[in-house]
Amino acid sequence: MSSERGPGENGAPEPAGGAVELRPAGPPDAAEIARIWGQGWADAHLGHVPPALVEARTAASFLERVPEVLTDTVVAERAGAVIGFVTIEGDQVDQLYLDRAARGGGIGSALLRAGERAVIAAGHDRAWLAVATGNTAARRFYERQGWIDDGRFVHPAPVPGGAVPVDAHRFLSPRRR
Repeated sequence: MSSERGPGENGAPEPAGGAVELRPAGPPDAAEIARIWGQGWADAHLGHVPPALVEARTAASFLERVPEVLTDTVVAERAGAVIGFVTIEGDQVDQLYLDRAARGGGIGSALLRAGERAVIAAGHDRAWLAVATGNTAARRFYERQGWIDDGRFVHPAPVPGGAVPVDAHRFLSPRRR
């Protein structure tokens, strides 16, 4: 049984625990974004990416990276607390993470739609995203959202001083400009 009551005014679900607002991120959100990012990244990537990338993804690394993405980030907020976020980079939905307690209620779907809309509004034909090949839960989630698995590729995951190659799948958004 879902606790979701349907979409709220801004397209975000209204779970029984309170309305969820999607809004642009700001500097006061940085610490919560970094916490959620680090937690979610570990849940999604440990065991699916090379050890060099795991070594680079420390708690401090997420906090250091937040200012770089803040202007291209939308957060989901409930009762004044950030519970998830999505970032875009060019035509890519680059990051999408939820607090563990917020998963499974439709908030991820709302954030994904927000990211896709932002990419298209920026003039790109459609959005894309990368998912580590071993992250089958994420791959199933994107497929349920109508995203199309465009096949495997090597994704250059950025790290200080370069990138770590990650076996991934490229997913394309179902909607076009």
